[in-house]
Amino acid sequence: MIYVNVEQILKKQKKSKYWFVKNMGGSYQSISNMMDNVSTSIHFETLERICDLLDCEPGDIIKRKKGTRRKNNDEQTSKAV
Repeated sequence: MIYVNVEQILKKQKKSKYWFVKNMGGSYQSISNMMDNVSTSIHFETLERICDLLDCEPGDIIKRKKGTRRKNNDEQTSKAV
């Protein structure tokens, strides 16, 4: 599973989620979804903005957890029925 590592970087830099959302300039909900790894995509412009704000590289933000996969909508629907 590919995930976004923003919360850990914020913690290391002793910055809050509030600070991050305020400085990103987007909607709270979309940024929160990204940080909670609910989002399924990210724009390069967003990734670049995060890198600028946190003074890091894309590889610091985007991580891969081997052996797990994000469930797609079809899998979730069939299990819910």
